[in-house]
Amino acid sequence: MKQNFLSRIQDKSAVIGIVGLGYVGLPLMLRFAEVGYKVLGFDIDNNKVDSLQQGKSYIEHISADSIRLARERGFEATTDFSRAPEADALILCVPTPLNKYREPDLSFVLNTIDSLVPYLREGHLVSLESTTYPGTTDEELLPRIESRGFKIGENAFLVFSPEREDPGNPDFTTRTIPKVCGGVTEACQEVGVALYSAVIDKVVPVSSTRAAEMTKLLENIHRAVNIGLVNEMKIVADKMGIDIHEVIRAAATKPFGFVPYYPGPGLGGHCIPIDPFYLTWKAREYGVHTRFIELAGEVNSSMPDYVISKIAAALNQRKKAINGSKILVLGIAYKKNVDDMRESPSVFLMEKLRDLGAEISYSDPHVPVFPKMREHHFELSSVPLSAETLAAYDCILLATDHDRFDYQLISQHADLIVDSRGKYLQPAANVVKA
Repeated sequence: MKQNFLSRIQDKSAVIGIVGLGYVGLPLMLRFAEVGYKVLGFDIDNNKVDSLQQGKSYIEHISADSIRLARERGFEATTDFSRAPEADALILCVPTPLNKYREPDLSFVLNTIDSLVPYLREGHLVSLESTTYPGTTDEELLPRIESRGFKIGENAFLVFSPEREDPGNPDFTTRTIPKVCGGVTEACQEVGVALYSAVIDKVVPVSSTRAAEMTKLLENIHRAVNIGLVNEMKIVADKMGIDIHEVIRAAATKPFGFVPYYPGPGLGGHCIPIDPFYLTWKAREYGVHTRFIELAGEVNSSMPDYVISKIAAALNQRKKAINGSKILVLGIAYKKNVDDMRESPSVFLMEKLRDLGAEISYSDPHVPVFPKMREHHFELSSVPLSAETLAAYDCILLATDHDRFDYQLISQHADLIVDSRGKYLQPAANVVKA
């Protein structure tokens, strides 16, 4: 079984199944198609499947031309999971959010594997890429696959290989970002490394699926903790009348021992606000209280409230209240230059301001209409920026610093700018740092 799979990978006769065609699955599909593999994409969203079948893209930084080219190379999208036997590898790229109690929600992963299990066949490789706690692959996926009578490592294979996509980053691509891979057995590891080596420049094997799962969590918790530190430093510096962004720029000139992290209005994206909770939840099973990680989470979670307090104080100086004020939020994607709205702190800020009585609008060149989201609801469209529109608002909140904003125009015509990204370097009467 193993040798047959390796041969099919080598001669590119293997069919690659990718389950979940979002920010992770879609770039991976394009890469496999580019190299010459036939790719079969699975998704439960009919709209996504229809768009892809028509050669259209629903992610800003992925062009329609690249989708059409993949279609010409044999890519096909479907909602029919019974077609899973057509694929040799099934790569799971589905969400792993938190529930309302801030606990891991594995429903997308478990529903996906449960949908695939009836259609698994001998020789299948299953790879989970969704970020999760150590133990998920061998505790949840392995017994479900073996319930069909397969023996993992002999006639079926199972690996964990965490996604490392960074939407909108021009410096790294799916091909050039090293890929960590851990298998349940040595045979699984060999098969998984062969699969990813066909499309990724560097594959990094680790000893187990649990080591691979922990690697992904360490990467993102490392960022979350350091962002928590710099967010706390921002508050201290502000109290002392010091510009934290000036301090960071100065510290970053040290050629060793310092890595710059930047404060903001809160954490966003699918990884950094969520992944630490996966580890803290699992650590309790082992009697470990992850105080350091949880403290960083508290600091980062408090940032939207800190920004709100700065808005309230700035409006108060102008003899205005948040209640009744017209506030324009600049940037509602979670980071600059993308259309990705997952866990965006801008949305939490909009909700908090709305609850306090503000009249909320937004401007974002990457998000023309506020999308339908599971937990957030606004019937809004992006406001085009002009001298007249900027002057009409009581407060402009810079929440996401897209390059496409005209910052000079904004500073010239806004009565009040609350800058949560440190974009305005020089002090100005109408700019408040947050």
